[in-house]
Amino acid sequence: MVALEVKLASDVSDEDVKHLRWLRDRLGPDLLDAAVITTGPDAYRRADGIAVIPAALLGA
Repeated sequence: MVALEVKLASDVSDEDVKHLRWLRDRLGPDLLDAAVITTGPDAYRRADGIAVIPAALLGA
């Protein structure tokens, strides 16, 4: 399973990923990856392993 969450914010805080972390704790290795889609300009992986992906990178 891959979990995606969409946020209209450009910055991602710990509060923004709390549900993804909760899901990862419940699913364990069944969760292959987790990411937040944002309006921000940069793609990166947070220290907790959750990816941050700008919606603009998803294409049209």
